[in-house]
Amino acid sequence: MDLSHISQTVVPLVTTVALKILGALVIWLIARQVIGMVSRLVVRSFRLPFDQTVAGYIGTAVSVVLNIGLVLGILGFFGIETTSFAALLAGAGIAVGAAWGGLLTHLAAGIFLLILRPIKIGDFVQAGGVVGTVQEIGLFVTAIDTPDNVRTFIGNNRIFSDTIQNFTTNPYRRVDLTAQLHVAVEPGAASRLLRERLARIPHVLAQPAPDVEILTFTQLGPVLAVRPYCHNDHYWRVYFDTNRVIREAFGEAGFPAPEQPILVRTTA
Repeated sequence: MDLSHISQTVVPLVTTVALKILGALVIWLIARQVIGMVSRLVVRSFRLPFDQTVAGYIGTAVSVVLNIGLVLGILGFFGIETTSFAALLAGAGIAVGAAWGGLLTHLAAGIFLLILRPIKIGDFVQAGGVVGTVQEIGLFVTAIDTPDNVRTFIGNNRIFSDTIQNFTTNPYRRVDLTAQLHVAVEPGAASRLLRERLARIPHVLAQPAPDVEILTFTQLGPVLAVRPYCHNDHYWRVYFDTNRVIREAFGEAGFPAPEQPILVRTTA
């Protein structure tokens, strides 16, 4: 075995491969930075009043196309024919086809979300089983920030095929609460008191006026439906303030607290 001959053959080959890998890595890192910058510039070029939901979708599409071109370019840098690479992918079998079919479903759903516009960036929604504010509608997934500030990604098809509740579309929203009265408390007096106090809560709308009516009866006494209206941005503030007002108003009025009736059994 001629070690000198082997070294003369292997060392240049290893050096060439190592330089190519290093060059590909440098190209990848630089190109990724450029692609990110180009995508951001594309989104920023669509300034208001252009719809920012569509702008974000276009930016994502540009990023995906450029990244695919980058991968193909690096493969070409290593001397791999892209046609051969495509044939290799085509022969990967049913698993790849099924995965791509799922991606196409999410892609189509994303396009329909943009066309039909049930949601847009900035809307507070319940979609795909998640409640929160829409941050981005991408090619395949939609990003939603939940009220506890968790970024959640949902497949577009799951959103489009499920029920969507958009709390931002209408100018106001109703807060649904109940107030349990003691059986000795006159419901009309309690209703008038609550209507007066609800009108003082910040962000509660005067029109439509808050609803305070008898909802049902229990062994403890009547139950009032307490329903003020407010803008969606103030929903939770009004929710908590209304609960506080119910407790304070009934306490100041001297209404007795509801008590569970005690049943006494007698024996013959």
